[in-house]
Parts: sequence; structure tokens; C-alpha cells
Amino acid sequence: MPNPSIKRIVLLLLATLCAAGAHAQGKTRDQVRAEFEAARRAGTLLGAGESSLTLREQQPQNFAAHQAIVTKTREEVLAELDVARRSGNLLAAGDAGLLLNEVHPQSYPARARAQGRTRDEVRAELREATRNGDILGAGEAAVPLNQLRPERYARQPHAPNAPMAAASAPIAALR
Repeated sequence: MPNPSIKRIVLLLLATLCAAGAHAQGKTRDQVRAEFEAARRAGTLLGAGESSLTLREQQPQNFAAHQAIVTKTREEVLAELDVARRSGNLLAAGDAGLLLNEVHPQSYPARARAQGRTRDEVRAELREATRNGDILGAGEAAVPLNQLRPERYARQPHAPNAPMAAASAPIAALR
């Protein structure tokens, strides 16, 4: 069992270090009082009770109103609202979170859609990927067939419009 006087010395050292750490934050008593007064004037101190509301929230009539930062004019906001009404980009009533143009698409102009690839382009891309082994193999590894079986997919010249049956032959051979 350690000596009781050693315990006292260790406890005294710990207490001294804690006190020094609290004082080392660098604020004087006057600075703390000045910060407290500024917070009291601004109403940012917590009020009495268990509500965890600030004094400004409890008694707003006792404090100056906050100045709102205006980024848009009233006319700009009204113009945006008008555009949203005409296009149906306002939330519809209910809990679904849908827009009016999604609930009633017949009441609003159709939205422009991005042009995608044609069916023939997609089929040609699929044929090319199948021919080159760029299709993922079965299983959880998610490795392309040309990496699973490189000997089957040696780069060789091919006809640009090869029939689909010939292109799917490597996949059928793996089954």
C-alpha cells in the first residue's frame, strides 16, 4: 500500500495542475465581466427556469430586433414565385412531398428532357461490350469477363455489324 503522504502530494500536484490549466485560458477577470455584460445586453444568456430559452427568446420586447440580411428584393421573390406557380414547381398538398406538376402533369407544360441514346446505339454498344468481354461475369466479384478468361477475348478484328447471336457466343460458352 502506498504511503499516505505520497497520495497527498500527488493529489496536491493534480489540483495545482488543474487550477493552472483553468487559469491558462488567458482571460482576465475584467474581460470575463465585459463578455458577460455584452451577452446580457444582447439577450444571449440563458433565462431562469428549465426552458433553456435565452433572455431574448423569453422577453423579446426588452431587446432590440435583429436586423435581417436581405439578399433578394421583394420583386425578385415574387417573380420566382410566379415562375414556380406557372411551371408547377410548388409542393402539392399532402404528405407525399410531390410537386404540383408531378401530381397533375396535364395542367402544366411538359418539362424538357435530356436527349439520350437511341435503342440502336445501346444495342450496338452491348454487342461491342459482349464481343470484347467488357460484360461483368456472374457472381459477387463484379469482374469483367475479359479479366476472368483473357484467353477467350484476345483482341481480334471483327465485323462492325456482327449479328447478336455471334456476339453472345462467349457468354453461352461460360454457362
